[in-house]
Amino acid sequence: MHYPRYLISGMFLAAVALHAEDTWRPLFNGKDLAGWSMFMAAPPPETDVPGLKRDDKGNYLEPVGFNRDPLHVFNVKLVDGKPAIYVTGAGFGVITTDESFSNFHLRLQVKWGEKKWGYKLATHAALDAGLLYFSRGPAGVDHITWPRCLEFQIQEKDFGDLYALGLTEVSGNARIVQDTAPNGRQVKTYFHDPKGTPVVFVARAPIGNRLRRTDDMELPHGEWNTLDLVCFGDTSIHIVNGKVVNRLYHAQIPDGKGGLVTLDSGQICLQTEGGEVYYRDIQIQPITEIPAEYAEKSN
Repeated sequence: MHYPRYLISGMFLAAVALHAEDTWRPLFNGKDLAGWSMFMAAPPPETDVPGLKRDDKGNYLEPVGFNRDPLHVFNVKLVDGKPAIYVTGAGFGVITTDESFSNFHLRLQVKWGEKKWGYKLATHAALDAGLLYFSRGPAGVDHITWPRCLEFQIQEKDFGDLYALGLTEVSGNARIVQDTAPNGRQVKTYFHDPKGTPVVFVARAPIGNRLRRTDDMELPHGEWNTLDLVCFGDTSIHIVNGKVVNRLYHAQIPDGKGGLVTLDSGQICLQTEGGEVYYRDIQIQPITEIPAEYAEKSN
C-alpha cells in the first residue's frame, strides 16, 4: 500500500512525538517513597519526639537524622483525584532520590496547603519549600539541614529563585537593585536578567547565594503549579508555569582540597521547610541538548 507523502510525514512526526513522550519516567510511583531516602533536622519545639535532647527553652538540640520520620512529615495521599507526596511541614528536611542524574529535564507539580510550624508560624513567614538538584554528599552540610546543591526555590511569590547551598557556586546574569534596609543599611538585591551583569553567587559576602526570579509566575493559592527544571552540562534553567524565570551557568562545587570542580550531576531532593505542601507528577527524561523552547534567543 502506498501512502501520500503528507500522510507519511504526519505519521513520522507523530511517531517522533510518541517516542519523546516515552522517554519520560516517573520518580514517584504513586504508592510509597520507594527510590527516595530522607533526612530530618531538629523538629519544631511544639512537637514531641521522644529521645531527642532539648534546651531549657524546649528547643531540640539534635536532628531526627537519616531515614527516620517519627512525626510522619512525608506521606502519600490522594489529592484532587491523583496520588501526591503530602508534606505536613513539621520540621525541616529533605527526601532525596537514590539515583543521580545529569543532562535531564525534570517536571513536577506543586501546590500549597495551609499549616505552618515553628518559627515559620511564629513570624507569619511565607509558605516555603524547594526543589534541590545537583545534590552531592549527605544532607546536613548547609544550616545543619541541606546538602551541597543548587536550589530551585519554591516559596510564596518567589517560585524560581536560585539559592546556592553548601558553598556551591554558580553564575547568572543579574539586574541589581539597590535599597535601604529598615536598619538603614544599604543592600543589593539581584534579579535574573538575560541582559544583565554576569555575577557569581555563593554563600559569602558581599553578594551572597541568592538570584531572584524575573517574574512572579505563581498561580493563585490552592492551584497546582507546574515546574520544569532543565539541566544540561553545568547549565540549569528554572521554568515556572511555562516561563523561564532563571538561567544559571558554570555550576561548581568545593573539591575538598581548597578548589572547585564542575557541578553537572547529582541527586534530586524535595524539601520540607516548615509549611504544608503537596508534590505530584514528578517525572524526568534524559536530554542531549537544551530543548528549543527553553534555549536562549539571540537578538
